[in-house]
Amino acid sequence: MSYSEQEKVRREKLKKIIDLGINPYPPELFQVSHLSTVVKDNFISGKKVSVAGRIMSRRIQGKASFAELQDSEGKIQLYFNRDEICKSEDKSLYNEVYKKLLDIGDIIGVTGILFKTQVGEKTVQVEDFKILSKSIRPIPIPKTDSDGNVYDEFKDPELRYRQRYVDLILNPDVKKTFIKRTKITNSIREFFNTKGYLEVETPVLQPIPGGAQARPFITHHNALDIPLYLRIANELYLKRLIVGGMDGVYEFSKDFRNEGMDRSHNPEFTVMELYVAYKDYFWMMETTEKLLEKICNDVNNSSKVIFANKKIDFKPPYPRVPIYEAIKKYTSFDISRMNIIELRKTAKNLGVEIDNSMGKGKIIDAIFGDKCEKHFIQPTFIIDYPKEMSPLTKQHRKEPNLTERFELIVNGSELANAYSELNDPIDQRTRFEEQLELSKKGDDEAMFIDYDFLRALEYGMPPTSGIGIGIDRLTMLLTNNTSIQEVIFFPQMRPEKKVQLDKEEEEVLSFLIPNTKMDINEVKRKTSLSNKKWDLALKNLRKKTLIEIKKENNTIYIKSL
Repeated sequence: MSYSEQEKVRREKLKKIIDLGINPYPPELFQVSHLSTVVKDNFISGKKVSVAGRIMSRRIQGKASFAELQDSEGKIQLYFNRDEICKSEDKSLYNEVYKKLLDIGDIIGVTGILFKTQVGEKTVQVEDFKILSKSIRPIPIPKTDSDGNVYDEFKDPELRYRQRYVDLILNPDVKKTFIKRTKITNSIREFFNTKGYLEVETPVLQPIPGGAQARPFITHHNALDIPLYLRIANELYLKRLIVGGMDGVYEFSKDFRNEGMDRSHNPEFTVMELYVAYKDYFWMMETTEKLLEKICNDVNNSSKVIFANKKIDFKPPYPRVPIYEAIKKYTSFDISRMNIIELRKTAKNLGVEIDNSMGKGKIIDAIFGDKCEKHFIQPTFIIDYPKEMSPLTKQHRKEPNLTERFELIVNGSELANAYSELNDPIDQRTRFEEQLELSKKGDDEAMFIDYDFLRALEYGMPPTSGIGIGIDRLTMLLTNNTSIQEVIFFPQMRPEKKVQLDKEEEEVLSFLIPNTKMDINEVKRKTSLSNKKWDLALKNLRKKTLIEIKKENNTIYIKSL
């Protein structure tokens, strides 16, 4: 394995640390007395503290030096004085270990006394320090010039998502997003637990991928010699629990759909599903309004959020718009009485992309999604979907061709989907059989027939309302992030490209620090390459998009991508 010049130096330092009898990865705990924010907020000069974290910068000045330590809450300045740390004649802990063998990125624990510098900076005067983890890969620390301009920030989205650990180290706002995500789920739990609903767990590996219309991931169980599916929804299992006598159940579910990836879709995503007995979709609309208002206030102290420069208000009530009315308003077509031939013609006239495998439900969904959805920025309930779109939903109490279903649309995207649940086992069997026919026509997202679920319904399920809320999309809205990858710690990524390099290209890269611009002449002087080999190596590296070369203020810089 080839290492960059910086990595080689760090590994040499690691060996020297070990040779000094110091374990660079000690097993015992380090007792932290205070986090950085606590030290600063409750500062008492002369107080003894123990802090731990990552070295983010150093300014070494002979017998004394300053460093910046970053922990989980923030940063605090450290002051190292050789004679305070090494009170005996042996000064090696400071002169050798601290000055020569530590690097930016190393994790240390320090014990010391609080004081303020002449400029008022709250600082820990280090009395003792301990290496807790030696970093052998350089962190791409941004650079700041004398005018305060910041360069080489770790901002490339793909690199950030692949290396979320570095992203969290260098970009503090990223952590704030995920703290808010936890606040969202905590708020939901508090709302439901107060009502006495039970949080449950249902299978991720399922013999039948039920509860939604989607393409599943398939795997194989070797011992049972059967195919299994990663769940696309947990709906049918939660409704089995309602059959079993539970009045209210909910689950934060990891679901998986083997479909496309974009800024609002990840193949693995989180949904909260709730099912409550003896309720209907009208009750669920009111409950959803109360829940979302509470979440917004708990997370942002306001029902209003700013998303992509739009102000969205989650304060109830939300408009309720029948789906056929929405389509008529934004397309001028009344499709409520159209047959499938007429629907196909209308979709074609509207420029909506469809295929021959799509039934009425999918065509209507495509028309609404393409022509209407984008107009609903403020929270809006789109209600009363046709039967063909809703195979698990109870027939509308007044309109037999419709169902008691709503989708909550916010900022032009679905945030929640809810029903008065279908509890008629005969009607449910018929709906499943209609889905089977669509499957035979080539619809690979049509539902399977779940015979065990039908058996459960035959024992009797009380009138029930259920809802699914997308936690990822809700987090996007409440943190003003327009990409789903920003609210998932480790989003699915395409495989990293494996690029073949010759020895000259490897040599050039070995002297570059990732994502950091360097003077190209200084880098060239470090290599052993002739002018011809140097030029050829740069040409090939640029072609492979591994480096970037730019001229700034009469200096040419090279940067590893």
